[in-house]
Amino acid sequence: MLGEVNDLLTGMLDAVQSVAPVWRVLIAGAAMMLETSVLVGLFVPGDTIVIVAGTAVGAFAEGAGLVVAIVVGSLIGESIGFWLGRALGPRLRHSALGRRIGETHWQRAERYLTRRGGLAIFISRFLPVLHSVVPLTVGMSGYRYRRFLAWTAPACLTWAGLYVAVAGIAAGTYRDLAESLHFAGYIFIGVMVVFLLLVVLGKKILERLERRHLVADAAEHEASAPDSAGAGPSSVRD
Repeated sequence: MLGEVNDLLTGMLDAVQSVAPVWRVLIAGAAMMLETSVLVGLFVPGDTIVIVAGTAVGAFAEGAGLVVAIVVGSLIGESIGFWLGRALGPRLRHSALGRRIGETHWQRAERYLTRRGGLAIFISRFLPVLHSVVPLTVGMSGYRYRRFLAWTAPACLTWAGLYVAVAGIAAGTYRDLAESLHFAGYIFIGVMVVFLLLVVLGKKILERLERRHLVADAAEHEASAPDSAGAGPSSVRD
């Protein structure tokens, strides 16, 4: 039974590695472009695709190329959101797409940007839903595109480097152990499960730490008017 798990896992890793490196890089980059794009990111499993692509990394140069592709794809997707927000403004928020996102998420993104400034752009990359809504909201605010890139690029690089490194090291270690340990497959699966659980836990902790910047206080509730939604953040500090 233990050997069968190794055989199955080795076959899956070999299948991924049999795909030409250029195609793996392009697929991962395209997946991240979609994952960070408006709404599409809610349906494209970018994390999973990056992890699968990362298991095939066999050298530093190959891993670096994959990270670059992921970062570029992410920046393209987030830039699309930024410029949509800049071009359409509040109309986007009241459109069918905006209503599908939900007014609650719009308000959270707007409030977060107003309170945290550029740091919100960096941190939102690691927060569910907000990472798709924040670029739109930043575009609506009149924030400079170069400053937007200056905050989001390091976040994308951190995210991509972490995922590719963990997937590549775990897969490489498994291949080294598979010949001598019949339960090497379980070790690999365990490492990946622990990593994903830590990612989920990290996001929960980060969201809890940032909660006071995301939730409206009593003064805001009293000051808000029914017809004021959708104006976008008046200004976002650097």
